[in-house]
Amino acid sequence: MAKKIYDIKPPKLVRKTEERTVPKASLVDVKHTKRPTRKKKEGRSIWWPISIGAAVVLLIIGVYLFFKLPKATIVIWPKVDILGFKQTITADKTADLVDIAKAVIPAQYFEASKTISQDFPATGNATNEGYAAGNITIYNKFDPPAPFTFKAGTRFVSDSGKLFISSQKVVIPAAKKVGSKITPGSVQIKVQAVEGGSDYNIAPSNFSIPGLKGTAYYYSIYAVSTSAMTGGYSGKVKKVTDDDIQGAKEVLTKKTTDDAIANLKAQISSDYILLNNAVLSKVTSASTQTKSGTVVENFNYNVAVTASALAFKKSDLDKYVRSYIISQMPEGKTLLDSNLKIDYSASTVDVSGGKAVLNLDFSSGVYKNIDKNSLSLSMLGENADQMRVTIANSLEDQVSNTKISFWPFWVTSAPNSQKAVNIELEFQ
Repeated sequence: MAKKIYDIKPPKLVRKTEERTVPKASLVDVKHTKRPTRKKKEGRSIWWPISIGAAVVLLIIGVYLFFKLPKATIVIWPKVDILGFKQTITADKTADLVDIAKAVIPAQYFEASKTISQDFPATGNATNEGYAAGNITIYNKFDPPAPFTFKAGTRFVSDSGKLFISSQKVVIPAAKKVGSKITPGSVQIKVQAVEGGSDYNIAPSNFSIPGLKGTAYYYSIYAVSTSAMTGGYSGKVKKVTDDDIQGAKEVLTKKTTDDAIANLKAQISSDYILLNNAVLSKVTSASTQTKSGTVVENFNYNVAVTASALAFKKSDLDKYVRSYIISQMPEGKTLLDSNLKIDYSASTVDVSGGKAVLNLDFSSGVYKNIDKNSLSLSMLGENADQMRVTIANSLEDQVSNTKISFWPFWVTSAPNSQKAVNIELEFQ
C-alpha cells in the first residue's frame, strides 16, 4: 500500500507523533509548567477590575465627604445684665386673667369638710351602790285611839341602828279598844335604806320613828319587818369627768382638722401655690351625748371641721413677672428665662373673701438680641479671624467670649452652606 504524504498533519497524528518522540518524563515536566501559567492569567482577569471599582468608589466617597462634612460651630457668651424689681400684687378669685396694669393675678378658692366620731374611755372613778329595800308594818296602839299620818320621807330606825325612809305618804288607822284590851291599827309600806351597800341587807327587825321621840306617840307607834331587807351592794365603776370631755374634744378636733386640711390639699394640683397662712379651718360642730358624771366605761365624741384655702397658679405668677420685666427692660434686649428668680410672701390673706396681697421680689438676666440667621449668613466662607471680626462688628461689646471650631481637621474656614454653620449661646 502506497504511503500517504501530508502537508499538514491531522491533530490526532501530530499528538501520536509527539507521544512517540517525547519521553514520559518530559511530558510530565511540560504539564507542570503550563498549569501555573494559566492560573496567573486567570488571577489578573478577576482582581484587576475589582481594584479599579473600589478605587472609584473611595474617590467618590472622599469627594462627597470633602464637600458635605465640613462645618463650623461658633459658641458665643453674651454679656448678661441683671434687672431686679419689687412689686405688690393681688391674687383675686374674681379675676379671670393676669392683668399687668392692675397688678392682679387669678386666685382659686378651695374647700373640704371632714367629720369624725370616736369613742374615748372614761377615767373618773365612782362607787356604784345598790340600796337595800323591803316592807315594814307600822302599828298604831295610841290610847285614846286616833289615826296617825306620816308624810313621804319619814325615817325608820332598826334596832341595829340602820336608817330607812318611806317613799310615800301613809295614814295609820286608829287602834281598836274593847274594855282594857287595845288592838293596834296597822298598815304595810315599802321603805329603802338611806345609803347603799350590803350592810343594809338586815334580817327581820323592829323599827322606831325618830321623829316621834319626846312625844306621847313614840312608844305607841312603831314598825316591824317580817322579812330581810334585800338589794344592797357596792362596787367600783368608771364615770365621765369634765376633763374627759375636754380632752376628747381637743384630741378629736386636731385629728379632724388635720384630715380636713389633707383632703383640701389633695384637691390642689402641683401647679398651684398654697401659702401657709392661706389655709383656714373651722370647727362646725363638737359634741357628745354623754354628760359629765355619767357612769360608763366609754363615751362617744363627734367633731366636724371645714377647711378652706386660697391658692394661685405658679404659671400665672411667672407670667406676670416675665411680662413686667419685658415691659421695663431696654429695647433690643432678650429675657434670659433660665436666670429668672422670684421670691414672694403674703402681706394679707382673706380666705373667705377670696383675696391675698403678695409682696414680690424678682429679677432676671437680659442680654442683647442676637439674630442667629443673619449672623451665620454673614460668616459663610470666612476663617476664624474674619469670623471674630464679624461677631465684634455685629454685637460690639455685648459679648464676653467666643469659641470657633471647624470639623473635620482639614477645614479652616466656614462652609458656604448656612446649614453647616451652627451658632450656640452659652450663659455663665
